[in-house]
Amino acid sequence: MRAILFCQNNYAFGILNPIKEVLIDKGYEYLWFIPEKISSSFPYKFDNYTTSITRLKQFSSDAIFVPGNEVPYYLRGLKVQIFHGLAGEKKGHFRIRRYFDLYLTQGPYFTKKFNELKDIHRDFDVIETGWPKLDVYAEDKTRYKKEKDEILKRYVAKTIILYAPTFSPKLTSAPFLINQITELAKNSDYVILLKFHPLMDNKLIKIYNDLANLHENIIFQPENNIIKFLLIADILISDTSSVIYEFLLLDKPVITFRNISDFKKYWHDSDDYNNLIGLVEANIRKDPFAKNRKIINGLFHPYNDGQSALRMVESTENYIKANGVPTKRKLSFLRRLKIHKIFR
Repeated sequence: MRAILFCQNNYAFGILNPIKEVLIDKGYEYLWFIPEKISSSFPYKFDNYTTSITRLKQFSSDAIFVPGNEVPYYLRGLKVQIFHGLAGEKKGHFRIRRYFDLYLTQGPYFTKKFNELKDIHRDFDVIETGWPKLDVYAEDKTRYKKEKDEILKRYVAKTIILYAPTFSPKLTSAPFLINQITELAKNSDYVILLKFHPLMDNKLIKIYNDLANLHENIIFQPENNIIKFLLIADILISDTSSVIYEFLLLDKPVITFRNISDFKKYWHDSDDYNNLIGLVEANIRKDPFAKNRKIINGLFHPYNDGQSALRMVESTENYIKANGVPTKRKLSFLRRLKIHKIFR
């Protein structure tokens, strides 16, 4: 099987790399697609990759793994949607854009929703596999323990707090928590890691970067893959972001602000931007939502065996064996036009 790992944003690197490892183990050929605008941040420079759509056409793939919303319809290969997050409440998560032949879902909540949509559209299939980005949780949750211990020792601190807001202007808490994060940093027991989405407003990034320069125990993290910081942190502060579910799966407390999810009752959500310090203290001391996390895990990602990437590749293999590689998809003129505008 020949496969394309199709990236549109740099957060896709950590999602697709476990699939690449499975492809290598199976002896399959693969090719990354990296847009020129993010090529400088691509961490696997010794892998097979290209920035050229023409090169992708020449590669003549059997499958294309896509953790984004669009993929060129004219490329050969089974178009496989593998998703870029777990936030089903985000606008567009369950939108059917007609580009994909196969949806590989993360857990029962997503599988049920996409099977309902499959019954309506009747031009794609759904298989539940788990999500490859989280395979690392099964491998070694303590892989960064030494680094965590060094951070706590360096700052003579007790707790590492991760602030990871969404970039969406309507949903982000970043403009409203600047003063609260500043006040939180006055407690020397805390080290605060700032991890912003690559698409976050540059003005907000600068404000928080400046904040980190003023406070020794605030650390701005430019690294793309957030998994490391999820594993290191003791508690997460966010808003409406997929990272919430990724952190809950580690069985650690989460605080959000004005989250729009139907599941927010399972962690500590607040409408009051001025109560961050009290919320952090309460969740560190009492962890009042500890029992609720198991419910979320069962619905969103019940797989803890580290084999989601393998299931994705094998599901794709079996699907192609049974159905062949699709030669075309029925798309509207506007959908085709959109693809040509994005990928020229």
